[in-house]
Amino acid sequence: MASSVPAVLNSEWTKIRTVSSTTWTLISAFVVTVAMSAALCALMNAQFDDLPAPERATFDPTFLSFSGMILGQLAMVVFGVLVVGTEYSSGMIRTSLAAVPQRGSFLFSKIAVAGVLALVVGLATSFVTFFLGQALLGDHRTDIGADNVLRAVFGGGLYMGLIAIFSMGVATMLRSSMLSLGILMPFFFLVSQILSAVPGAKNVARYFPDRAGSKIMQVVPDAMRSDPAPYGPWGGLGILVAWVVAALIGGYLVLKKRDA
Repeated sequence: MASSVPAVLNSEWTKIRTVSSTTWTLISAFVVTVAMSAALCALMNAQFDDLPAPERATFDPTFLSFSGMILGQLAMVVFGVLVVGTEYSSGMIRTSLAAVPQRGSFLFSKIAVAGVLALVVGLATSFVTFFLGQALLGDHRTDIGADNVLRAVFGGGLYMGLIAIFSMGVATMLRSSMLSLGILMPFFFLVSQILSAVPGAKNVARYFPDRAGSKIMQVVPDAMRSDPAPYGPWGGLGILVAWVVAALIGGYLVLKKRDA
């Protein structure tokens, strides 16, 4: 019976690397983010002189190079949901909990393995996206050594990893891949984007995990005439971390109190 932490970690690593869907979602997160960001950077370089003066004044080449994360984060959401949800959809959860009766060890070992993997992919995506985007921006590019740029690039990787972990917590609470994806995908792709543009509602939307967390990737305050926020880059990341902690606590309580 696998009950020691190293054994549980090893078993969770085996589960993740032998399931092709989780591997492909991570590859998709990388490819989609890099490709979309590169395309938008090339387009911006070609049309920069046509931008209104206020947008040129707040132009943030670093933040622009992460614009593909709007779609790339959805692949991270799918990865986080599948890591947990496949346990329930396949019935594997009963075998897993029989092998590891300590539910906290089971859950947080899974979160640790998948979270580190998502973080590594997120950092690789962030650095590749940044350097490729800057190369395509031509004379409008910035440098990794410029003020706050390295913080933004590391922040991009942290953001993607934390979004995946947040999704794992939500999926643990809901115990269903379909239900979790049915809530998280529209939320990140539509609801958050729409509410952030609605007067009145945007004061609440700025505290959503994606809106707050993405602040860490900005170097220029209020980049591209975006709405000002009552927190800075690290404050925004702190709000995202609070969402992640809340989701993990909720997932742990559900797993502890309910039968498999």
